[in-house]
Amino acid sequence: MSTQAEAKPIPHPTPDEQPYWDGAEVGFLRLQHCAACKKPRHYPQLVCPYCYSCECEWVDATGRGTVHSWTVAHHAFHPAFKDELPYTLVTVDLAEGPRALGRLDPSAQAELRIGLPVRVTFPRNAEGTSLPVFLLDDDA
Repeated sequence: MSTQAEAKPIPHPTPDEQPYWDGAEVGFLRLQHCAACKKPRHYPQLVCPYCYSCECEWVDATGRGTVHSWTVAHHAFHPAFKDELPYTLVTVDLAEGPRALGRLDPSAQAELRIGLPVRVTFPRNAEGTSLPVFLLDDDA
């Protein structure tokens, strides 16, 4: 049995997803907006689910929203996350309309409720990947 720590999985973005990850790297939540009907969507998709256009634009979102739902992970979906248990995953209704998923910052755990105002940050993990983490939005 190896004592070496298991590496966490890292994203392998397609060219269509790359603008999202480029935004995360610099701390911005980027959303696709349909170039035809202008509706925002998240996660990145090839085709607009509203008007079926294949053209999109990328827009920096406010990163603000409210908690729609959550789950607390007590079992690691991958061995590299075992030492972080338990952690909370939140579904957030973004101010722009779509929903986004991410971890809840542990400092917000005591306040957790549906409708809780949050904002997204993108801290860099040990593997060098910036993933969404939601904090309390004190300015809301």
